[in-house]
Amino acid sequence: MDQTVAPILDAMADYQQSHRYGFSPPGHRQGRGVDPRTLRVLGRDPFLDDVLAAGGLDDWHTSNGYLEHAEELMADAVGADHAWFSTCGSSLSVKAAMMAVAGGDGSLIVGRDSHKSIVAGLIFAGVQPRWVSPQWDAARHLSHPPSPRQLAEAWDRHPDAAGALIVSPSPYGTCADLRSMAEICHARGKPLIVDEAWGAHLPFHEDLPTWAMDAGADLCVVSVHKMGAGFEQGSVFHLQGDLVDKDRLAECADLLMTTSPNAMVYAAIDGWRRHMVDRGHELLSGAMSLAHGLRADVEAIDGLEVMHDELLGESASHDLDVLQVLIDVSGAGNSGYQAGDWLRRHAHIDVGLMDHRRILATQSFADGVDTTRRLLGALSQWRTAADTFDKPAEIRLPAPSEIELDSVMLPREAFFGPVESVPVAQAAGRIAAEQVTPYPPGIPAVVPGELLDDAVLEYLRSGVQAGMHLHDPADPELRTIRVVAR
Repeated sequence: MDQTVAPILDAMADYQQSHRYGFSPPGHRQGRGVDPRTLRVLGRDPFLDDVLAAGGLDDWHTSNGYLEHAEELMADAVGADHAWFSTCGSSLSVKAAMMAVAGGDGSLIVGRDSHKSIVAGLIFAGVQPRWVSPQWDAARHLSHPPSPRQLAEAWDRHPDAAGALIVSPSPYGTCADLRSMAEICHARGKPLIVDEAWGAHLPFHEDLPTWAMDAGADLCVVSVHKMGAGFEQGSVFHLQGDLVDKDRLAECADLLMTTSPNAMVYAAIDGWRRHMVDRGHELLSGAMSLAHGLRADVEAIDGLEVMHDELLGESASHDLDVLQVLIDVSGAGNSGYQAGDWLRRHAHIDVGLMDHRRILATQSFADGVDTTRRLLGALSQWRTAADTFDKPAEIRLPAPSEIELDSVMLPREAFFGPVESVPVAQAAGRIAAEQVTPYPPGIPAVVPGELLDDAVLEYLRSGVQAGMHLHDPADPELRTIRVVAR
């Protein structure tokens, strides 16, 4: 296919040049009705481009097929059979994938290191999770993706599962052995779904971890806004082979998708695909070179450890995206929460995530020497200030065996059934009715339907006191928690 074209972008340019006007949504009428105070911040251009995808950019019959053409170009660019764009993020895309494979009364083998959006998919679709544990580094309190052996053992325990769902790369940039996992699933005639939200860039450079389609996965979901150049909420899901029904997948996505998609999100995905085909290899080569230099420079700062070798190995991860620069700050006597908060407050720099001992600096192909120097300068200033900080609050870190809760009820049944709020001190032994997720990275410590224990509750409560942000619970301070009513 001609990868030099961008059909949605071209249609948007034509819309503007033809001076088209719609007596239809959006009601701001290309910015005419927007408050001048708003325009001073946002400018007029976003409103000029905010038009209906159907009945504006294209006609109501979508006769020109702009979106369909753009999706075909994306599939061709990355070697998938089919691609679909989403303006509701990978959170929607992964739910559609789960519904298409196991919706109704099915079950899925799911990595317990999954993002909260996957838990939401379990609830929406009524899917029974057959959890496969991540690999745990107990000393660093860090999880790695499950191994192929663990996946095979999960299939032996649950041969009737409709498929398997694995997260790779993780939010830390660590990657599973997807090729072996795909072979394990296909030997049983079952599909492998990959939540590859952090891997949109992987198809465009051979020195990055193998992307899911090249590894043989059947269905994968990528967030263009994370490691690509799309707007927030821009996502693509890719399909290959015949183990997942293409039409059912499209129908499931349509059930969840907004009927008013933002054409600018589509256009940005379209333009990013063209850019990657044209210059992606060159840009990503530069980004990886810059990241290697950044890693060495950060490592030279006293008390900081840039994690690499300890993330890889037989009992760790299969591969690593070096653009995810994971920095252990515990040698400086600080927690990641303290370091991240200081960087935001005093250096006006935000990091990708922070936890009890680490911060993550995500590098992009858009970064340059100027941005990495700014980060290094900020880290050096923080390191000087860190000597004056109070000792970080203690977080009671459970052992891997304690943090893996027993699933005793379908997440859907626990979430939608009768619930009550109880003090956390009285919650051990009760069944959770809400998910509790330290965010970022957004991996739930508690999933509806799991049997609560003191170790996990103490970990979460002490984490809140140390600066952890809990995204989901009705009581974000976790003084109380919602459980299944007796």
